[in-house]
Amino acid sequence: MKISNNKILITGGASGIGLGLAERFVKENNTVIVCGRRESLLKEISEILPSVVTRRCDLSKAEEREDLFKWISEKHKDLNVLINNAGIQQRISISDNDFYKRAKEEIEINIESPVHLTSLFINLKSLNTIINTTSGLSFVPLAQMPVYCASKAFFHSFTLSLRHLLKSKNIEVIEMIPPALNTDLGGKGLHSNAPPVSDFIEDVFIQLKQGKSELTSGFSESMAKAGPEDLQKAFDRMNNI
Repeated sequence: MKISNNKILITGGASGIGLGLAERFVKENNTVIVCGRRESLLKEISEILPSVVTRRCDLSKAEEREDLFKWISEKHKDLNVLINNAGIQQRISISDNDFYKRAKEEIEINIESPVHLTSLFINLKSLNTIINTTSGLSFVPLAQMPVYCASKAFFHSFTLSLRHLLKSKNIEVIEMIPPALNTDLGGKGLHSNAPPVSDFIEDVFIQLKQGKSELTSGFSESMAKAGPEDLQKAFDRMNNI
């Protein structure tokens, strides 16, 4: 992927990793569009990064995903990079009364949304790159977050297949695999002791410049390379077995 002179859509781009990517891509002379559900965060990013185009969109709703694509195809038809970054993370138990409701929310955002958006955006003639944000938990789950981890495992598998399927269209597919970072994903304060987003973004851009198709750092790098025995040990350690 070339680092500069792109037009990029980042879903979930108003906070966390998405915001970090938006800031860095702007610095690298790219046109950046971000979408998200919360108007307040979109307003904040417009103040921080005036050149960024914002669009409110509830990605859990198919009709709003379709409206987003229609708007892009009409107003920004030269868009060439789609970053499927939006995601939610919930600590839930199968015995919770609202387990299925909350699980469905994660499935809608973490699976249905990027799969649908990908199927739409590959119809843009200008599209040449897709970046999918998965997780180090794609490889080894934390049982407190069963649906989140499963959704990221799905997205990892989907991304591997997508890379093969889109070769004929000359669309590059890159997987971004973050470790736990100091963001509000899952709730404020849950990851306050994790590394800063800025460190991960720096690692990502180094690897992008190297032409890598899997972007990892720290825990996610070790899990992406781990064999079955090491993954089992990590699972046992993480889940206090």
